[in-house]
Amino acid sequence: MIKSLLEKYASPFALSRLGIMGMNRRNISYISRYNPRRLYPLVDNKLKTKQIALDAGVTVPELVGVIEFQHQVSHLWELVKDWPGFCIKPAKGSGGKGIVVIVDHDQTRFVKPSGKVETIGDLERHVSNILAGLFSLGGKPDVALIEALINFDDVFDGFSYEGVPDTRVIVFKGFPVMAMMRLSTQASDGKANLHQGAVGVGLDINTGRAIRAVQFNAPVRYHPDTGRDLFELKVPYWEELLNLSSSCYEMSGLGYIGTDMVLDKQKGPMLLELNARPGLAIQTANAAGLVPRLRKIEKLGKKITLTPEERVAFSRREFATEG
Repeated sequence: MIKSLLEKYASPFALSRLGIMGMNRRNISYISRYNPRRLYPLVDNKLKTKQIALDAGVTVPELVGVIEFQHQVSHLWELVKDWPGFCIKPAKGSGGKGIVVIVDHDQTRFVKPSGKVETIGDLERHVSNILAGLFSLGGKPDVALIEALINFDDVFDGFSYEGVPDTRVIVFKGFPVMAMMRLSTQASDGKANLHQGAVGVGLDINTGRAIRAVQFNAPVRYHPDTGRDLFELKVPYWEELLNLSSSCYEMSGLGYIGTDMVLDKQKGPMLLELNARPGLAIQTANAAGLVPRLRKIEKLGKKITLTPEERVAFSRREFATEG
């Protein structure tokens, strides 16, 4: 729907009337206004995000190890040898860049979700590139995190290709305003990144049910690799997941954030990471603009004393898509 609107209406004023938020408005009216720059390091560095989450009692994926210096790269094998699957990611990366997912290995062959095989030497070179800042914001030296893979809930079988599906929730002043699930595909190499070919499924903020699905900004009904009907998707533990997302407002101090949540079979909803500059593709997945919802929150005033649970109840009532 939004793609067709973009093709039909060339005027940015027309898009604005539809409530679709562009990058300039996002940056000036929301990110700059509600996200103090001094707090950016808490979310731009995944290691720091993990620490503040643990301090706040928020469940996060288990940390296998951290490699900070080049002389530690040769110790990678010792860190991962007892883990059948793991994920290597740059602490300061963004947009899924630099993330390598290994779903299985036999100590010599390390298998990625696409089926491609890497050696320990390949992985060591990748870690070296992370340390050199190849994938970090601004190209600054970085550290490599190795995390355990999420044991995702069986309810998502067939909805994602190899990789773990995650749920992006836009949270404004503590209110969840829009949500989508990102499903990995063979094209996205097991990563839940829409720009690399993952599927985005818009979710009703009230129920967690699928309302629309897109890949490369085009509407789809079935997963391109598994054939699963995407409109059958419903996220379990939805209220708990929204409460967790809402609580990230107090945890981070940031007023406009994207929270990326995953659902583990044993541990339930957990926080994967936070994003202080969340993208706008969520509007395409939901066929709806963010602006009307953000304005409704702003009309509540500057001082809002509601608890996370109360804020979630407000959003589920005010922003429900389904009747």
